[in-house]
Amino acid sequence: MGEEILRVPGEEVTAFDDELQTLVQDMLETMYHAEGIGLAAPQIGVSLRMCVLDLRDEEDPDAGRWVLVNPVIVHSSKKTVKAPEGCLSIPTMEEVVTRASRVTVQACDADGGPLEIEAEGLLARALQHEIDHLDGVLFIDRVSPLKRRLLLKKWKKSQEEDSGG
Repeated sequence: MGEEILRVPGEEVTAFDDELQTLVQDMLETMYHAEGIGLAAPQIGVSLRMCVLDLRDEEDPDAGRWVLVNPVIVHSSKKTVKAPEGCLSIPTMEEVVTRASRVTVQACDADGGPLEIEAEGLLARALQHEIDHLDGVLFIDRVSPLKRRLLLKKWKKSQEEDSGG
C-alpha cells in the first residue's frame, strides 16, 4: 500500500522466456510465504500483466493453481455476490466487496499457451481481485467512500504503530 506501481496498469507480457519463468517461481514462493491465494506482479514491484492463484485445499480438490499472463475478463455475470476480501498489499485490512458471481477469463499460461477459465465462487472473486491489480485497482476502491476512509485511517494507524510512532 502506498506504492505507486499498485495504481498503474501493468504492461502486456510479450516474452515467454526464462526471465518470465523465474518471475513465476518468485511470485508463487512469495504468495505461499504470505499464505495468500493470489498475487499479481505489481504487488511485488513488477509492472506486468500477470498473476498467480492457488485455491487448492483438502475441502476443494477440484480447485487448482494457475499462472495467468495477460488475463482479460471476457464475461461477467449480471448477478453479484458480496463477501469479505483482504489483500496481501494491505495486510490486516478486510471489507465486504461486491463482485460478479461468475466470470470467464481468457489468458495465456506461462509458456504462452491459451487458457480460458469459467469460474464462480471464490475462484471468480480471486480472479477479479487479481485482474483489478493488473489494472491499478485495489479492493478498497470497490467499497463505499466512507468505508474506504475508515480502512485507510485504520491502515495508517497500523503503520504508525508498526514504526513505533
